[in-house]
Amino acid sequence: MLTKFATKNYRGFSDRIEWDLSHPSSYSFNNNAIKDGIVKNGIIYGPNGAGKSNLALALFDLILHLTQKNKNPHQTDTVINVYHPQELVEFEYTFKFGASIIEYTYAKSPAGIEQERITIDGKMVFNLEDNRLSLEGDEFPMTAENKHQLANSSNKVSVLGYLWSVYPLDSEHPLTKLKEFVNGMLLFWNHEERGFAGLDERVSFIEEFIIANGLVSDFSKFLESVSGQEFKFKNPNKGDTQLICDMGNGVPFNKIRSTGTSSLTLLYFWTQKMSKASFVMIDEFDAFYHFALSFNICKKLFAYSNQIFVTSHNTYLMSNDLLRPDCNFIIGNCRIKPLNACTEKELRWGNNIEKMYRGDAFEI
Repeated sequence: MLTKFATKNYRGFSDRIEWDLSHPSSYSFNNNAIKDGIVKNGIIYGPNGAGKSNLALALFDLILHLTQKNKNPHQTDTVINVYHPQELVEFEYTFKFGASIIEYTYAKSPAGIEQERITIDGKMVFNLEDNRLSLEGDEFPMTAENKHQLANSSNKVSVLGYLWSVYPLDSEHPLTKLKEFVNGMLLFWNHEERGFAGLDERVSFIEEFIIANGLVSDFSKFLESVSGQEFKFKNPNKGDTQLICDMGNGVPFNKIRSTGTSSLTLLYFWTQKMSKASFVMIDEFDAFYHFALSFNICKKLFAYSNQIFVTSHNTYLMSNDLLRPDCNFIIGNCRIKPLNACTEKELRWGNNIEKMYRGDAFEI
């Protein structure tokens, strides 16, 4: 699981911003949002321009050089803070797998990775800095010439990615667990345009996926269960790629669905793949949802066993009926903190934290 993430000089984050998931409080309710002492589910709030989307994109930067999963142009556009164009962009990750703690850090320039380091339980595995590569122990035997070539490669490749591709590791090795986790990370959104990063290697056509996997009836039940909408679809023929509503002579679903229902269709698609995901983030997941629908969707998402976080402007979700104060985060001014760390007051089950938030009771 991811326990901590930090970045500096990334887009709007001129200063270092750290998101710590490793210190949940001792609340006795909604304990399903905590797993192995780590925050498993949460919602990130903040005004427009506070950095919600940038935090998500920064966190998923590592899939660019460690996986062959789908990348998105938003991740590869200019990422260096405009006020410090000559400085490196820094990334720090801490993971926990069983009893093992992995700390992975790297820094990059427009040319690629300039610094990279990984430790397991405080013991260094490798360190790349100033075009010099240091490897500890004999687990990854490499000649001095190979080290020099890797440290001075023109395309600035990732040392960790190289080790994964060259050296076979036991299935229980912490670095194997890390590889599985990174390959299972998923970020998606449905703003003016749809997009995703991680988990899948290619873009799929959603309706074609639903039909090909025999999910038409299940999809209809999903829409009714979360939103109360009843759509009756015609039984598709072999080779069909479009859902047809059973109305008159048949109407294409994409011609009559609302923007919110279109967003639900995207969500349904990803829930079919959620079992393969390790860490999921959905940016502005409820941009087109009714507030009650957003609540229902969160209930459904947070029932999964993997780490799932969403960003939102919908303070109706800021309720102890859904999560806990230590699972609701506020972002702004290069800081992100849980609600309980934004006030000196003791927050309890009976508190109306949405009302407190609207009354400026929390400061980051």
